[in-house]
Amino acid sequence: MLPPENTAHPQRRIRSFVLRAGRIGSGQEKALAELGPHFLLPWQGQPLELDAAFARLAPRIVEIGFGMGQATAEIAAQRPEDDFLGIEVHTPGVGSLLKAIGERGLTNLRIVQHDAVEVLREGIAPGSLAGIHIYFPDPWHKKRHHKRRLIQPEFVRLLAERLRPGGYIHLATDWENYAEQMLAVLAAEPLLHNTAKDFAPRPAWRPQTKFEARGLRLGHGVWDLLFIRKAD
Repeated sequence: MLPPENTAHPQRRIRSFVLRAGRIGSGQEKALAELGPHFLLPWQGQPLELDAAFARLAPRIVEIGFGMGQATAEIAAQRPEDDFLGIEVHTPGVGSLLKAIGERGLTNLRIVQHDAVEVLREGIAPGSLAGIHIYFPDPWHKKRHHKRRLIQPEFVRLLAERLRPGGYIHLATDWENYAEQMLAVLAAEPLLHNTAKDFAPRPAWRPQTKFEARGLRLGHGVWDLLFIRKAD
């Protein structure tokens, strides 16, 4: 006989982040104060007014968990014809990306500081995105923690539903075990098609980080995955 359900401990839902403390530098604080009102979109639990935020109609790409934002700013600078929405919960990273926006004079980048799962579910319309980037998410390398990984079937279905036909999901990780899980989960999603036999070459738009370059010199692997949304 099964024990009664414990309603005091509801089932854990997937989140796109882990809360960590972080020190905010003076440059980040200044960027938050001066640039935040323009580039940081307030989260109110409802559809985001992205046409108004960007003041134009352009292909929209979401990046989930951009860290300190160096790669995000570089990609946005390389692709001025596209609009980018970065989603990150950690204030130092948000401040760092705002600082990069100011230094580079970027106009095609906005930020939401909130859980990406909720933003995608409640703030982004189905079939509206041209692309989604998730680079080096927390690998939760211990086997007992694999269930905490972001790339799970339910979340991948949400991602796929937010893409327009022909839109893409681009993932990258430096953990081989996680790469294999990512490949299995994305390959099992019927809305998606793999652009490669298994793992893809690193696309030109994804800059190589210093950490990644160091790892490659030491013989560590990096795996990219590039899937597209099938036509309806």
